[in-house]
Amino acid sequence: MLFTKHIEPCCGYCQHAAPLEDSTVICVKRGVVSAHEHCRRFRYDPLRRTPPRPKTVDFSHLKEEDFAL
Repeated sequence: MLFTKHIEPCCGYCQHAAPLEDSTVICVKRGVVSAHEHCRRFRYDPLRRTPPRPKTVDFSHLKEEDFAL
């Protein structure tokens, strides 16, 4: 699952905020704030969040016989 059911509130994911720099956003309600803050007007916008990359699969322990029919 890419998006978990419990998302911790963060201004970086809020629909009221727009990214400014690396760790700052400009909020319609509060102005320029850190991307890791949140307020009571937080509304989650799933399109602003980038999910963590899935782990790469290690195939080194498999042999050629495992892939033969």
